Parts: sequence; structure tokens; C-alpha cells
Amino acid sequence: MYRSGLITAIKNRRKIDDKLKKDYSPTLLDFGEVQIFLARHFGFCYGVENAIEISFRTVEENPAKKIYLLSEMIHNPQVNDDLRNRGVKFIMDTKGDTIIPFENLQRGDIVIVPAFGTTLQIEQKLLNAGVEIEQYNTTCPFVEKVWNRAQAIAKNNYTVIVHGKPQHEETRATFSHSAVHSPTVVVKDMHEAIALSAYILGRKDPEKFYTEFAGQYSEGFKIETDLQRIGVVNQTTMLASDTQDIAEFLKETMVEKYNLSESDIADRFADTRDTLCYATNDNQGAVYALLDTPADLAIVLGGYNSSNTSHLVELCEVKLPTYFIRSADEIISSKEIKHYKMHRKEEVTTLSYLPEKKPAKILITSGASCPDAMVEGVIKKITGFFNCSKTIEDLKDEFENISTNVKEVIV
Repeated sequence: MYRSGLITAIKNRRKIDDKLKKDYSPTLLDFGEVQIFLARHFGFCYGVENAIEISFRTVEENPAKKIYLLSEMIHNPQVNDDLRNRGVKFIMDTKGDTIIPFENLQRGDIVIVPAFGTTLQIEQKLLNAGVEIEQYNTTCPFVEKVWNRAQAIAKNNYTVIVHGKPQHEETRATFSHSAVHSPTVVVKDMHEAIALSAYILGRKDPEKFYTEFAGQYSEGFKIETDLQRIGVVNQTTMLASDTQDIAEFLKETMVEKYNLSESDIADRFADTRDTLCYATNDNQGAVYALLDTPADLAIVLGGYNSSNTSHLVELCEVKLPTYFIRSADEIISSKEIKHYKMHRKEEVTTLSYLPEKKPAKILITSGASCPDAMVEGVIKKITGFFNCSKTIEDLKDEFENISTNVKEVIV
């Protein structure tokens, strides 16, 4: 129900043409009066598809059992509502506040761990309740990769710096898994990285650290000793460029602090490289290429609390008018659109958002937790406002025929 015939045909065509995924140019959907440029990479990633498959299969295979989700499966309201409608209950909200007390759980109940993963403390609560968690753990393997990287550098006595949003489920989980092995502190952006650098260089009163970073450092963290060797990992959905900038800045801080030569850097700064997942990298890279296309506006589709989607919005906003929506329902008419303003944290209404000139040129992408069917829904809604020379079905057939012909030539 989350698939789209049009999007599937497009993705299959692009896979055939670009097996190594080196071509980030967008796909043109030319409807005549409106031209839609679709990002090369967008929508469901492996981790999300895996989590959704496990969740719905669990519901189907256990009709007599109580089934819970720790929190939102992914940051997409439609998927979460679909699970609720099938009887799945949510134990916590996205902030970690309890909705259903853990004491209410009974042995034999099923609790699905979402794609973001969870903290060691919550895992222990589930085990204490007699709940088996491994079979229904949908934690994304790329999130687990970050945990493993943090553990690896912790064994070499590095303090772990996590670049992430402190209240995001994934960052809370990564912090928990890291803090059990090493002193850990979360920085949400470059501003906080600069503040941390000042403590490393001794330019700020050490005691102020505990107030400035309250709730973002591990228990027993000692500012005087725990920032002498550091390494950076991240929430997998952060902007790649931001993580790289923060890591490079903190590395230079260590070079300045200890007067390090190039060969000595590893003594103070761990080479963690990039811990962003492939889908985050691909989606962000595709948006950079998408923005090279002259256009009138951009539409970014995804949950308003989706971290990876919000970063795609940030990229688009730099270049042109951008509308962050959850579904085609926010497109009220050809004259009116409701969309989310991240910095104001509210939904607003904009009038006359579509250009009067023809052809109108629109860029479209979506976050990693957005179903393809919702992207097709937006395309269908938009094209309905124009006198189009082709239908969605026409374009689907064209992409399918090209893909079929290419396969036949390869064979």
C-alpha cells in the first residue's frame, strides 16, 4: 500500500541506467504545462523498509497478542496511524515520555523496537517485564554501526562526541550505548562545538560546562580529564556537511591544544570517518544536484518531526521557495498550500504559491520515512491543476517500456 507504480518504474529505470548510483541528476517528468523534477534518491531507505515489514508482519502473525511499539516506528504520521489502526499501542511519545507504564506489560506481550533503536535502560525495563526484544528489534543497521564505532574508539580511551539532536530518539539511544563504554557528550550544532572547543582550550570556566551542556553529558563526566582524547560520531540523519565541519573543527582544536603534527593527530583525535547512513548521503547529494536545476519552487515531503527530512528542507530553502508538507492533503488548491515552517515550529498557509508562467517548474523530494505512494499523490495533485499533455499513467508506461527495452538489450 506504500508503493507507487510511477515511482517504481522511475527507480527501476534509473537503476538500469546508473547501476553505481554516480548520476545524481534529477528525473524530469514533463507534463507539458508543468515540469516536475524528481530527486535521484528519495523516500524509503533499507532501515525503514525493514522496520515496516517486520512491524506489519508481526501484527499479521500474532492476532491474539498485545502488540506495542516503544515509540513512533518512523517519523511518518501515515505509517504510525496505520499501525495504530491495526491495534498497535505506543508505549512512549517521541520525547520519551511514558504513555503506557512499563508495569502494564506482561510476559508474552510483543514490544517492537523502532528503527531509531532504544536506550540500554529501556531495554532493561523490557527484559524485567519478561518481554523478548531481539525478535522484534527493528533498529536500523546503520544506527548500530554508529554504536559499534563509538564502542571501538571507547576501547582506545577516547571520549565520544555525538553530533545529534539531544532529544531525538536515535541520539538518546546512541548516547546510552556509548556512555556505558566511555565518557560521552552530545553537541547539536557548530555553535555547541565551538563552546566545547573553548572548554578544551581552557578558555571557559570548567564549572560552567555542567550548566551549558546540562542533560548532554554522561554520568560522572569530568571536564578536566575527559576531553583530552576525543572522537566524533553522529545521529545518522544529520547533514553530512555539518558533521564533517564539526569533526574537522574539533580536530583542529586538539591540534592547537596539544601542538600536534599530522602524524600525532591520532593520539588525540580518533579517525571515525563518516557515520552517516548511505540513504542520508544519497538523499542529501541528490538534493544538491536537484538544486542545480532552474525551478520556481520546491516541495519536500515527510513528517514534520523527521530529522532527515528537515535537513533536505534546509538545503532547498537556501535556493528557492520551499514547501514542507506531510502529504497531498496539505495542497488545498492551485492557490493555497499549507506547509510547515521549521524555525517557527508551526504550520502556515501560503497563497499563490504556483507560478503563472508556463511551464511551471517544480522540484520534489522526500525524506527516508516517506512512502513512494505519497510522492505520487503529490504529483497527481499538482498536475491536476494544469492542462497536462500526459497523464501519470502515460509516464509510468514510458518508463516501464524503456526499462524493459534496456533489459532486453542487456540480455
